[in-house]
Amino acid sequence: MKTKLHLKIGIVLLLVVLISGSCQLHQLNKEQKRPNFLFVLVDDQAPFDLKLYNPNSILETPTIDKLAQSGMTFDVVRHMGSMNGAVCTPSRHMIMSGRSVWHLPPSAEFQKQTSPHALDSMTIGAIFNNAGYKTMRTCKKGNSYPGANRQFSVVKDKTKRGGSEETGSAWHAKQVLEYLSEREATKEENPFFIYFGFSHPHDERNGTPELLEKYGAVNHKDKNSLPPLNSKQPALPENYLAEHPFFHGHVNLRDEDRVRGVWKNRDEQTIRNEFGREMACSENIDIQLEKVLQKLDEMGELENTYIIYTADHGIAVGRHGLMGKQNLYEHSWRVPFIVKGPGIKANTRVKGNVYLLDIFPTLCELAGIPIPETVEGESFKKVLEGKSNTLRDEMYGVYCGGTKPGMRAVTKGDWKLVKYDLMDGAVRQTQLFHLKP
Repeated sequence: MKTKLHLKIGIVLLLVVLISGSCQLHQLNKEQKRPNFLFVLVDDQAPFDLKLYNPNSILETPTIDKLAQSGMTFDVVRHMGSMNGAVCTPSRHMIMSGRSVWHLPPSAEFQKQTSPHALDSMTIGAIFNNAGYKTMRTCKKGNSYPGANRQFSVVKDKTKRGGSEETGSAWHAKQVLEYLSEREATKEENPFFIYFGFSHPHDERNGTPELLEKYGAVNHKDKNSLPPLNSKQPALPENYLAEHPFFHGHVNLRDEDRVRGVWKNRDEQTIRNEFGREMACSENIDIQLEKVLQKLDEMGELENTYIIYTADHGIAVGRHGLMGKQNLYEHSWRVPFIVKGPGIKANTRVKGNVYLLDIFPTLCELAGIPIPETVEGESFKKVLEGKSNTLRDEMYGVYCGGTKPGMRAVTKGDWKLVKYDLMDGAVRQTQLFHLKP
């Protein structure tokens, strides 16, 4: 009897050891699985368009709201600046390279000078490729960083600013969905880095018919008339002005003079209609983002994916009497910024004080990839881990794409100083702001 009892005990102990070992191995494999990255970049979106940053906004973005509830919202993230009117170009160079606005390749300033540059192979697509990630991007074509874009293994770039499935934001979502379906079909096990860029809400803000109707907007095309007022349209922003208090520094700027549907008009009808168009485009982005997140969930990849939602810069649309992004006001200098992913505490909010050029080193750290020596940005992984509320104390900005020397800004705490030296010294102004906490 003792022999049989000992045998049974031995079998039970063996099963316990085997099960325990299996669990430990499963846990080890789970811990060793590298995270995926879905980097979402929209074109020309002020943070104050979103309810996350402006409770008075009427824009409905349930997917973005849910993303924030399950992740971390950054109050202050800024691009560093620009040396030309196409602010998105240096901004995207900074994102892709992790370099400051002063140390970018020539294509950031001279957009047609796109010959290969030594920095190209040290950009985010190349680095993640070399680390064993499968890389894919879809985004607008032009006003970007061609040398870095070419580093992705799969590139589906087209400018899509229309109001239909084929001509608008749905096209970019379709490229990502097809890529994910292909991974699923081939049982691809290597982690992915997807650069999911949109061409909206950049002008022309041609939304889908149903969303334009929702926000009371029309795609106004007649330069000699004004669009109709509609009670569904967003109200004028608090900092709306019919004109800027002084010349802002850029002669004959397209964004101020020649945007179709606006031109030089700054009346209530034009601005409210344009905000309605902006929101129609932004809600459509939210709808397309939901499709991709749903697909990741169905694939079982969502929980192991870092999702970063942001914009290349903000936009004025009537704030301070301006239309574009060639300024250093908060609506244009700041961007929305949300991060969700493994280990990030849900429904948290931080000050941040992050530049877009800090994204590259942060994602490298999250992926366990050495940060290239060429990177000048600083990782904000400690902020994502809840160890700090901010990355830096002061932030600096520049716009010198118009008349020289240009504009400079500095923030510290709740204070912000902007200096203007424009028209070769003919316009010199100083603004001091106390920013709301």
